[in-house]
Amino acid sequence: MQLLQSELAPESILPAPLYDMAFKGARVQREKRLQVVILALLVVSLAAPGPFSSARASAWELDPAATRIAFSVKNLSVAYVDGTFRLASSRVVLDDGDLSRSTIEAVIDADSVDTDEPKRDAHLRSADFLDVTRYPTIAFRSTRVEQADGDDWKVTGNLTLRGTTRPVVLDVQRSTAEGSRASAHASTAIDRRDFGITYSGYAVGKQVAITIDAVGIKTAADAPPG
Repeated sequence: MQLLQSELAPESILPAPLYDMAFKGARVQREKRLQVVILALLVVSLAAPGPFSSARASAWELDPAATRIAFSVKNLSVAYVDGTFRLASSRVVLDDGDLSRSTIEAVIDADSVDTDEPKRDAHLRSADFLDVTRYPTIAFRSTRVEQADGDDWKVTGNLTLRGTTRPVVLDVQRSTAEGSRASAHASTAIDRRDFGITYSGYAVGKQVAITIDAVGIKTAADAPPG
């Protein structure tokens, strides 16, 4: 039976040129068709909208001169201490088709802390609090953007303060947008001890309320969402 099978095999019946034309050519055609199908699938998958699509994304920066970053800490001796920081740099990428895929990054100059009292500001810059010599910046980088209600959003991200990074949630209210400028208000609260600021002199409060009045300027028509 094995001898009969080998004798009836196509390559044993047809001359080599005819065998190549009849069989190998068909196999090559099938392989080519398979390659075309695979290529088409790749093109479709890359062209389809996905989580990394850059369609309808725009890049913005926060205007340092117009953006206000404020904080408030309860202090038993004077009720509350209010102060501000200066924005050093920022980058915001808004996905107009799906705002939940937007990203926000901001860097604050820690040395810019200002409570309108020079001696207190010097103490806040010291190793008891911000330790600006070792940690000159405070940074925020978003990890998730979620719609809360209507035009209100929750922006979850990592806040790095005094060399320690912790997750925080910003409550953001969309405000106005006109042309290439937009503004929004955000707020959150942190426990300073979570960032290694444990100084307890003068009955300084542990909870720090933070508010941000941001003004954004559009910098590019299209940009990848990060």
